[in-house]
Amino acid sequence: MKNIPRVLVTEEAQKVIETLRQKHGKLMFHQSGGCCDGSSPMCYADGDFLVGPADVWLGEIDGCDFYMAKDQFEYWKHTELTIDVTPGRGASFSLEIPLGIRFVTKSRVFTWEESQNLIETRLGNMI
Repeated sequence: MKNIPRVLVTEEAQKVIETLRQKHGKLMFHQSGGCCDGSSPMCYADGDFLVGPADVWLGEIDGCDFYMAKDQFEYWKHTELTIDVTPGRGASFSLEIPLGIRFVTKSRVFTWEESQNLIETRLGNMI
């Protein structure tokens, strides 16, 4: 058991990501820190959201980098995040909003064994 991912994506969310990728090109995600939609995953065209030393890279979902604010990561670091979609309009700037859906995060706590083999994180300015 090595390199357990911190963030996963459902098939439904992958379909939405592909639709958005066709329209906007390369994408990235940032887990909101409470502004706008609370703690929602937000999808941006790559480069439209600037990451810095206060952001943590958690991994990739469907080829898209996924980041979270370092202070948020302190709360979420023990959990596996699964990005999904649900009907409804969020209050964010995320690219899926015009489609009448929004990305959501589902989570579960890692087992002790998994926590010993998690994928390495890194700060956003180190990319």
